[in-house]
Amino acid sequence: MIDQEDQYFPSIPFRAIVEQSLAGIYVLQDEHFAYANATWAEMIGRTPEEMIGGHLREFVDPGFLDELMALYWRRINGDLKSLRFVTRLVHKDGRVILIEVHGTRMDYKGRPAIVGIGVDVTERLKRDEELIRSKAQLQELAANINRLREEQRAKFARDLHDVLGGMLTSIKMDVSRIMRRVDSPEVQEITHGLLALTQDTINTVREISEELRPSALDHIGLVAAIEKEIAVFSNRYNIATCMAPCEVTTRLSPKRNIAIYRIFQEALTNIARHADATSVFIRLEFNDDDFRMEIVDNGRGIDMESQTMTPIGLLGMSERAREIGGTLEIGSNPGGGTRLCLFAPLVHQGVQ
Repeated sequence: MIDQEDQYFPSIPFRAIVEQSLAGIYVLQDEHFAYANATWAEMIGRTPEEMIGGHLREFVDPGFLDELMALYWRRINGDLKSLRFVTRLVHKDGRVILIEVHGTRMDYKGRPAIVGIGVDVTERLKRDEELIRSKAQLQELAANINRLREEQRAKFARDLHDVLGGMLTSIKMDVSRIMRRVDSPEVQEITHGLLALTQDTINTVREISEELRPSALDHIGLVAAIEKEIAVFSNRYNIATCMAPCEVTTRLSPKRNIAIYRIFQEALTNIARHADATSVFIRLEFNDDDFRMEIVDNGRGIDMESQTMTPIGLLGMSERAREIGGTLEIGSNPGGGTRLCLFAPLVHQGVQ
């Protein structure tokens, strides 16, 4: 071992640094380990003496050997001067160890060799994979929650409209019959009041039903539903709201329709609550392969760190965008106010 160290690291201070390094250090020549410090060897349960002179195939995961040998010879031949990648070595106990290595070509005794350093990233990559799985599971859970929520909203909307609406209509008809058969001024006054109250209740049920699941979305499409919502929003909050002329060249899937509509609704809600705006401009664009929605207000702008923001609402919009393969961008508009842009790919259905 001492002779081998002196061959590669004749300077005693430098040799000590290499031997005590927390990173694994190695030298490869002719597909064999010509040097390995203690850290490199310990990562796979070996000693330097066990590694030096050993062929790569003795320590590399068989499933990764061909790829590693190809990379090795590309560097040896000068095609790659240096390279950083994750290799798969086999621990003495049989476990596969993931090591991030950075190797550089050098000449030793007139022949090419590779000197490199490596760090065990097995646990880090394992945690990364667990985080990715957890994120995917959370996204799937959120998608299921949104799906169930929309199903429940649709059911409640139908029940309100069909069942409760039907019952109220029957009450209204019965009150009307009473009015026609009773001449008493007092009863006439009461029945007039009942008719008005019943009609107000019917109107309220329709409004709630529409908020739960806009009928326009199912019957005449996304653009019509958005136009209807714009009219309600403008009247309710006295905010001048307009939409650029829009040519609908494609029909979106129901899933995309509802996701885009809910993002639109949440955006208007945020404007009403936080923007202090007096005008809102909306643009919808249907292209061959994607859809774009832009919403711009002239309010105070957006501060993503502000305590007045609603993170759940913003996260909800982003999650709905992700569910349809889209992206959501929210930020301050250069001319003042806030700008929201949704980009989403289109799924073609029927003639488009």
